Amino acid sequence: MKFKWVIMKKKLILYILFGFTIMVSSCSITKPYEAPVIGKQDLYRDQSSTDTTSIASLHWTEIFSDTLLQNLTREGIDNNLDLKIAFSRIQQAQSYFEQSRLAFIPGLNANVSTLNGKQSNTKNATSSTSANVYQLNVNASWEADLWGKLKSSKRAALASLLQSEAYSRAVQTNLVAGIANYYYNMQGLDQELKITEESVRNWISTVNIMKALKEADVVTEAAVVQSEASRYAAEVTIPDLKQSIRMTENALSILLGRSPGPIQRSTLNAQKPVTLLNTGVPAQLLSNRPDVQEAELNFRYNFELANVARTYFYPDFTISASGGFSGVSISTLFSPASLVGSVAGGLAQPIFNQGINKTRLKVAKEGQYQALLSFQNIVLTAGQEVSDDMASYQSTIEKTSLRDSQIVNLQKAVEYTQLLVRYSSANYTEVLTAQQSLLSAQLSQVNDRLQQLQSIVNLYRDLGGGWK
Repeated sequence: MKFKWVIMKKKLILYILFGFTIMVSSCSITKPYEAPVIGKQDLYRDQSSTDTTSIASLHWTEIFSDTLLQNLTREGIDNNLDLKIAFSRIQQAQSYFEQSRLAFIPGLNANVSTLNGKQSNTKNATSSTSANVYQLNVNASWEADLWGKLKSSKRAALASLLQSEAYSRAVQTNLVAGIANYYYNMQGLDQELKITEESVRNWISTVNIMKALKEADVVTEAAVVQSEASRYAAEVTIPDLKQSIRMTENALSILLGRSPGPIQRSTLNAQKPVTLLNTGVPAQLLSNRPDVQEAELNFRYNFELANVARTYFYPDFTISASGGFSGVSISTLFSPASLVGSVAGGLAQPIFNQGINKTRLKVAKEGQYQALLSFQNIVLTAGQEVSDDMASYQSTIEKTSLRDSQIVNLQKAVEYTQLLVRYSSANYTEVLTAQQSLLSAQLSQVNDRLQQLQSIVNLYRDLGGGWK
């Protein structure tokens, strides 16, 4: 009866202690999370529309109509190594999150041991007896989450998991845009090479004309050598263009997860870019743009770490129990008389620990503040990038008709000066200047077209498109 009373007394004290801690824990220690908001409505320069339609919600197959580019994009998403690394990071974060969930479950350990001890003989002090003690115990320990430490740790792990997923989306968004930009850049280089080779052929024709005119004493030898020099000035750029094409193909191959090699593609003039470039409203960046999501989740992660730091100022309540068998021989180890067990509970309140808890909380708060500033900076940068993309696109639209008119007039100038120089009505330098100006304008037209396509790609990326 005395043994039972002791057990009941211990249980009663344990229940009272547990009830006291539950009552105290009703006071909230941790703070509820509130996500930072994108409050700036003027984030996009000269964009005040309230239309929530955004090209970021479109699938990349709706932005890129070129089937060859679509095939390359699919290959890149399937094989890109950076994207595979990002997916692997998700698995790591998932493991940490699963571990945080198991923290609510009691820990369980098993222990098997044998002890050898000596005991003095009460009748003869010079002699002693030895005995073996065999033990088989199972120990359990559980920490009550009174102040929300485990819950906050779990929420922090969840934020880290979601952050890794947002990072993978950011990698895919950049990958889709990178493949498209390299693809268009190759087409632009192809077009520049074609124009330059055609210009060289025209220069060869001009050199022959100058030679014939020199034979007829219409022009001097200076006209011939100057035209030949201009021909070589154009031709010397061809090896550089071919090298740039090759290097761009190699760079795109790496994005596709393949060894460097040729890339099948169509022409720059065959591209049909989208014309309705809706940006939506700035508040949509949080739901569309992965790096903004990642920054917000980083703030959430640091917020929960600050919650965890607050709980260290309060006592930990733990319950531990052990049970098993203990005997002096293996044969009697599992007998009822060898059964042993214990239950214990206690509170551990930090009193003085060299300022560790205060430092932990201060560091956590500063980390939370830094994460908030980082989020705000990324939002502002996103606004700048979208504004720059729109300005770049508008610039190409304004230049299109002007560039077309410039080229038409330069083509006429080349024809007129070639005709006039035959009758000594124009100087040979006018012919050379006209041809050089035409080549420069044609190459600029290619760059205008390339700028238009890439500004669309960049706008799509900077609004958060490419991962849905």
